[in-house]
Amino acid sequence: MSVSLLPNLITEKLTDITPELLAARNIRLLMLDFDNTIVPYTTDAPTGAVEAWIAMMLASPVKLCVVSNSKRDRVKRFCKAYGLPCITHAKKPFSKGITQCMDRFELSPSVCALVGDQIFTDTLGANCAGIISILVKPIDNHNFWLKARHVLELPFIYLARKRRL
Repeated sequence: MSVSLLPNLITEKLTDITPELLAARNIRLLMLDFDNTIVPYTTDAPTGAVEAWIAMMLASPVKLCVVSNSKRDRVKRFCKAYGLPCITHAKKPFSKGITQCMDRFELSPSVCALVGDQIFTDTLGANCAGIISILVKPIDNHNFWLKARHVLELPFIYLARKRRL
């Protein structure tokens, strides 16, 4: 268990993550944060690119599961519409939802990753659970609090990128 705020990988957007990228890291299960990772907080309609990405990933050997802190029904409706399993009320950065997901798929942390837009929930939760953490740029920081949180995350993003050099 690593209590680290530094993501293992950083990508610009969710659609930059490919089955080949995950296979190179022996990832068999990709957990997905929902809000601001798959869709903005303000909608549950994905872009065409995200729809195509979901279809491509579902056709690959990599399993997908939405692991969201949200308590809203929109997450479950979205997952049902796109054929994605989901865990809500995940309580990230605590490992409750992440562990529940690994148990559901009967996989060990060594073959799992979590992608999300927040360092203080998604990255920290993944690192504490011993799985690969992938940080993506938030889709839309549409209010003051999301913008403020992003500013607080910038030093960790800088350190994670510098560590890769």
